[in-house]
Amino acid sequence: MKTIRYVAWGLVVLVAILAAVASVGWYSGQLQKPETSLASIGGPFTLVNTEGEAVTEEDYSDKPRAMFFGFTFCPDVCPTTLYEAGGWMEALGDKADDMRFIYVTVDPERDTPEHMKNYLSSFDPRIVGLTGTPEQIRDVEKAYRVYSKRVPLDDGGYTMDHSASVLLFDKDGDFKGTIDYHESKQNALAKLERLVGGR
Repeated sequence: MKTIRYVAWGLVVLVAILAAVASVGWYSGQLQKPETSLASIGGPFTLVNTEGEAVTEEDYSDKPRAMFFGFTFCPDVCPTTLYEAGGWMEALGDKADDMRFIYVTVDPERDTPEHMKNYLSSFDPRIVGLTGTPEQIRDVEKAYRVYSKRVPLDDGGYTMDHSASVLLFDKDGDFKGTIDYHESKQNALAKLERLVGGR
């Protein structure tokens, strides 16, 4: 009887070990999944610049780029981020010429090329504004994993809820991280300097 009991306990221990190994393998796989999803952020797009000209990602592939998605009727997040972007570029000095800062609207119905051009005239002139058809904007949002949602207002108008991070890409279009909303200027500059330096 003791032998049978020992064998039974041995089987229980063996099953527990195998389950633990399988769990570790599954968990490790889960931890690696974000890398795959991060690598899939970005890609081709066709949009329109503030001069009304069609552009693609190839037009900006010569330099690393920082991309922010927002809308011109945004009351706080967007103008704050665009203002901060001007400060980042000023602090970078000559290094700022080695990258691009691109502002893509999530509100193409109101943000026409002309309207975006007028709006961006209040910020650093190196900031590139892009818009497009609703379909084009949906496509680029999907490719760049950007969230936006139209939110009705009591007065009959609407605002846009949207992602607030700046997305960073090297000159090959590979995703390199984010600058979060209200992240310190020191951290933002360190990330941009690494981006421009190719690290």
